[in-house]
Amino acid sequence: MSPESDFAAGEPSMEAARYADGSITYPPHPLGPGGAERTGTVDLSDHTATVVTWTTSTATPPGVREPNHLAIVEFEIEDGSVRALGQLTTDDIEIGDDVKPVYIEELRDPEAGIREPASQQWDGYRFEPAD
Repeated sequence: MSPESDFAAGEPSMEAARYADGSITYPPHPLGPGGAERTGTVDLSDHTATVVTWTTSTATPPGVREPNHLAIVEFEIEDGSVRALGQLTTDDIEIGDDVKPVYIEELRDPEAGIREPASQQWDGYRFEPAD
């Protein structure tokens, strides 16, 4: 999550960045893939995406649920597309399914890792099947 995320609804946005050359990246970066300047943002939490591929990890890092279902999804936005990698809420999913991002306050157990819990953000988005 970026520090300038929108907390208007009580949840941070799932922010992607737009660049002068038309590219879009998630997560956002200061410069685009070709070095283009950042020109704006897109809140992906307002969009649905399509599952490109998915897998289940059974050997997860400390504090991450096991099994952990992960997907690469593609958001089609009015003037482009962007892919994101994230956890799924279920393994009842197939390639080509539509999913929507859902905000989760704690993607992993902050006490299970080797870092100080206050040194990181633990929230983020998972993808669930769209209605």
